[in-house]
Amino acid sequence: MRHSSIPGAHGRVRPLGLLGDPVLHAPCEEVTDFGPELAGLVEDLFATMYAAHGVGLAANQIGTGLRVFVYDCPDDEDERHLGHLVNPRLVETGGVVVRGPEGCLSLPGLEAGTERHDEAVVTGFTVTGEPVTVRGTGFFARCLQHECDHLEGRVYSERLSGRRHRRLMRQVARAFWHQR
Repeated sequence: MRHSSIPGAHGRVRPLGLLGDPVLHAPCEEVTDFGPELAGLVEDLFATMYAAHGVGLAANQIGTGLRVFVYDCPDDEDERHLGHLVNPRLVETGGVVVRGPEGCLSLPGLEAGTERHDEAVVTGFTVTGEPVTVRGTGFFARCLQHECDHLEGRVYSERLSGRRHRRLMRQVARAFWHQR
């Protein structure tokens, strides 16, 4: 039997940044130090994601402007995808464009129909600096695209236009967490 640590078991839950926080709207910096601080950040990301019942979380959502995200997300066939990416790059999208419900831990309790490709390929590195390529389909492809957007300083609400955008912004204005 393999005895590996549960992701996030050694991390601490950090406060989530909310829509409007400046760090959410600025591109993140490349990671250059693959040491223990990065490993701690990944643990904290997992702990925070699980505490908030999310399927993905980018470092800037907890106030750290580095190109790192974690995920524990199913695809449309209910296959679980668990991992993290350091300095990820969305290198390919394909398949059909699907408008589906999308939410975000930085806009708690809200969601909107957002268009995403149903296939995505992301390259990056592990916490130890090993190169990795992650391929996603369906809901997992949506998750990968969503987290890559975060690292570029983009929130899913910025992908919306017209009526959908106005409706979401009205919901944000009424949300309990929105700073008035």
